[in-house]
Amino acid sequence: MKTALIGFAGAGKSELFAALAGAAAVPSGRAMVKVPEPRLRPLTELYKPPKITFTEIELLDLPGAAGAKGGGLGDRVLNEVRPYDCLLAVLDGFSGAAEPLDQLQAMEADFLIADLAVVEKRLERIAQDKKKTKLLHDPEEEAALLQAKEHLDRERPLRENEALLALPKLRGFRFLSAKPVLWAWNVGEDRLADVTVPEAGPGMVHIAVSARLERELAELQDDEERQAFMQDLGMNRSALDLVVGGVYNLLGLITFLTAGEKEVRAWPLRAGQPAQEAAGVIHSDIQRGFIRAEVLGWEDFLACKTFKTAKERGLLRLEGKEYVVRDGDIIEFRFNV
Repeated sequence: MKTALIGFAGAGKSELFAALAGAAAVPSGRAMVKVPEPRLRPLTELYKPPKITFTEIELLDLPGAAGAKGGGLGDRVLNEVRPYDCLLAVLDGFSGAAEPLDQLQAMEADFLIADLAVVEKRLERIAQDKKKTKLLHDPEEEAALLQAKEHLDRERPLRENEALLALPKLRGFRFLSAKPVLWAWNVGEDRLADVTVPEAGPGMVHIAVSARLERELAELQDDEERQAFMQDLGMNRSALDLVVGGVYNLLGLITFLTAGEKEVRAWPLRAGQPAQEAAGVIHSDIQRGFIRAEVLGWEDFLACKTFKTAKERGLLRLEGKEYVVRDGDIIEFRFNV
């Protein structure tokens, strides 16, 4: 789960990064951030393992670009985000220097122009190959690229067309407008309670945050003090919760858990995946030698408190490799290699 922070200069991007990753990560601009997972606590209390492992999101804070009216994001930023799974785009909604929606549209324009350049360059190469011999080009690739060009010419990001992105011939292209985007509207503390952000759309989610306030919250070491501060401000969720929830939503992820005396751990998995694929998230050997999955649903665990009680009540299930894993499932894999 690699997420890159982008935004124009002065939008508060690095301040939000510091709130999410901690001040120590600011100089490097890169951090591994633990995903909050409250479901690990009761499992930890039950097993008291020496090791507790959270799922992590890799965050990259890229330099702020000149601005919506000053040259866009720039080639460096656009090239560096290509390997990343998701974009966290910070919009300045507090200074009054620019309209957040203008910034959003400027970034989208950068994505579209960059993708169109890639498509047109590849189509030019195909046209040259066709002049030499028909055997040098792939008609299916050409057709897919022409569809992508038509979509981009209409000034629509590719993320809106799932069927087009699913074409095998386009999978090798790391299109920027195809990347899911979490738009973070960075507003003043006084507007946080009443600001209205756009509805979610294909491949994009909008959240409202106050980066300055979040950084102050992040500096509080005591959890109870932090929770009390949030309650006083009427905040139900921190920026980290909102960002993690947004990233999980955009990437279609759920969490399954493993628990034992040595370790309690959370694992990310794409929704709709079977148990054998979940085994592969842990280790390829477990996937290859998969026999059965011993599964206890999260609600059933809460009702029983222990695995022994769950087994006595017939709630601990043995599932095959085609079982579709659910969010919160506690799984022990049986395998043989």
